[in-house]
Amino acid sequence: MIRNSKGFTLIEMLIVLLIISVLILVTIPNVTKHFATIDEKGCDAYVNMVQGQVEAYKIEHKKFPTSIDQLVEEKYLKENETTCPNGELVNIQEDGSVVVNNKENVSDGT
Repeated sequence: MIRNSKGFTLIEMLIVLLIISVLILVTIPNVTKHFATIDEKGCDAYVNMVQGQVEAYKIEHKKFPTSIDQLVEEKYLKENETTCPNGELVNIQEDGSVVVNNKENVSDGT
């Protein structure tokens, strides 16, 4: 006579754990790749925002600011808004363009 068991066998539990492990191994690399993309897009948006503040500064003062610190002093930016979301430094060039100082630019001396 066959009994009607209502629990999972050890083999069934191991199969479920194997499937969950494979799904986790597939999704983790995709998630980390998306975080890098999010940081890059956030930095691009931040540079555009700072560029707008540089233009506003130029309209009021008839010249470009010389640094991010000058924008902070004049209340165009908050003190905690001087770097990209990923931590890269942002600088203003002489022509008023805003650039990101990533590791490649720093090592080249530009």
